[in-house]
Amino acid sequence: MRKGSFPTERFAPLRTPFYYYDMDLLRSTLDTINHEAGKHEGFCVHYAVKANANPKVLRAIRQAGLGADCVSGGEIEASLRAGFPAQKIVYAGVGKSDWEINLGLDSDIFCFNVESIAELEVINSLASQKGKVARVAFRLNPNVGAHTHANITTGLAENKFGIAMRDMESVIEEAALMKNVKFVGLHFHIGSQILDMGDFQALCNRINDLQNQLERHHIKVEHINVGGGLGVDYQHPNRVNMADFKSYFDTYAQRLKLRPGQTLHFELGRAVVAQMGSLITRTLYIKQGATKKFCIVDAGFTDLIRPALYQAYHKIENISSDDPLEAYDVVGPICESTDVFGKQIDLNQAHRGDLIAIRSAGAYGEIMASCYNCRPLPTGYTSDELL
Repeated sequence: MRKGSFPTERFAPLRTPFYYYDMDLLRSTLDTINHEAGKHEGFCVHYAVKANANPKVLRAIRQAGLGADCVSGGEIEASLRAGFPAQKIVYAGVGKSDWEINLGLDSDIFCFNVESIAELEVINSLASQKGKVARVAFRLNPNVGAHTHANITTGLAENKFGIAMRDMESVIEEAALMKNVKFVGLHFHIGSQILDMGDFQALCNRINDLQNQLERHHIKVEHINVGGGLGVDYQHPNRVNMADFKSYFDTYAQRLKLRPGQTLHFELGRAVVAQMGSLITRTLYIKQGATKKFCIVDAGFTDLIRPALYQAYHKIENISSDDPLEAYDVVGPICESTDVFGKQIDLNQAHRGDLIAIRSAGAYGEIMASCYNCRPLPTGYTSDELL
C-alpha cells in the first residue's frame, strides 16, 4: 500500500517530534460534513474541541461554519479566540467549576449541557447573581452500549456521565421551578470511535421512546443533541482518509423521529481531525535485541499517549526509506515500559535519522501531550505553513 504524501524536504530542518496537519484534507472533510449534514433540515454540527485545540485548526473549522462543543472553561476561551460565535458554543462536562460557569454566562453561550441536579442548582444560583437566564440541556445516560474500547464508552449506567433516565422527568420539573434556567433540550453521548451504525440506531430508538414519554406529560423539547462518537479507519489512513459521514447523518435522519421545529445537534471531534494529523518523529537508533529489532525514535508517549493509554493502533510509516520491509518494535525514549507505539511493525528498513510518521494522530494527540521527563511539548505545523 502506498505511503502517505508528506513534504519531507520541508521537514528536514524542523525539530522533531512535531505534528503535521494536512489542511487540504481537513477542508475537504469539513466540506463533506457540511454537504451531508446539509441534506437534512435542522441538523447543526459542533466540533468537539477536546480532540484538537490547535489554534490554526480551530480557525479552519470555525471558517467552515461549525459550532464548538467545549468541556472546560479553557476550551470556551480557545473557541472564542478562534472566532466561534458564542451562540454556537455548547458546554458539557461533569465537573464545571464556578469560574467556568460564570465564563459561559458572561459569554452568553448557546447552552449548558447539565449532568446532575447539583450542577443545575449551582448554574441557577450563579445566573441569578448576574440577572441572567441560562439555557440548559440535560445530559441523559441512556444506558446504551457502544462497540468500542471500554475506556471511551460513556453511555452505560455504570459511567459517571449524565443523569439517570429514571430521574429525567423530575429534573425537568425541578428546572421549571427555577427562575434563572431555561430547559431547552436533551443531550446524549454514548462513546467514541464507533463504527457500527447499529449503536447510533439504538440511541435513536431510545430517544424516540423518551420523547414519547415526555410528550405524555406535555413536555416539549426544542433541541436534541446526540453527541458525536463517529469513528475513523486507523488501519488504512491512506485508502480511507475520511469517516463515513453519509451513513452517520443518514442514520439519524431515517431513525430519529424529530418533531416539527426541533433541531438536531452533533458534536463530532475525532471524525473531523484524526486523519489529517500525523506525528513526525526521527529515528535515533536501531537496536538489535535478543529476539527482536527496535526502532527507537525521539517521540514518546508524552507526545502521543493513545497507544500507552488505550493500547490504540496507529499506522506507522518510514517516510524516508523505500528499502525492503523489516519488522520492528517502534519505541520512544520515555523511562517507562509502556512507551511503545507498535510491536512487530513492518517498516521500510530504518536507519538513524529516518523520519517516521505515526498516522491518524490529529485527534487526541497534540492536545493530550505532556511534559513528563521534562520534555518540551511538540509543535503543530500545518501544510499551509510548509508548502
